[in-house]
Amino acid sequence: MTRANVDQIWGWLDAVPDPEIPVISVVDLGIVRAVSWDDDTLEIAVTPTYSGCPATSVIAMDIETALMDRGVKSVRIKTQISPPWTTDWLSDKGRAKLEDYGIAPPRAAGGPERCPQCKSTAVERISQFGSTPCKAQWRCTDCLEPFDYFKCI
Repeated sequence: MTRANVDQIWGWLDAVPDPEIPVISVVDLGIVRAVSWDDDTLEIAVTPTYSGCPATSVIAMDIETALMDRGVKSVRIKTQISPPWTTDWLSDKGRAKLEDYGIAPPRAAGGPERCPQCKSTAVERISQFGSTPCKAQWRCTDCLEPFDYFKCI
């Protein structure tokens, strides 16, 4: 098999879902930092969203599986912790997918801009703690639906 080029590999990685928020890919999440060949081994640098992220090993396994399914024989996943991941690394496409999925995307202002369900700006925080450590629980005071907010880091 001919060795895949780096652009093609980025496209394959864009189809690997984040295990906690499967509507966005690991590329949309911004955790894939680099893709390169080292002789016949494909190296993927991944920055976890935070040091205690329980999904880190699952993400590495999903990336390896996706690449091996495409014919890559040798994959090395490197954890790159510097610079640390921030929500600024989320792609615009990823932010839109989050909102379409019902999760308000992170904002530097510290809270959601609007309800992802009805788009009302009348929202209030219920809890700083959500379904995962990277989310908080909010509610829309117009449609009364609760929703997750992806915390700004």
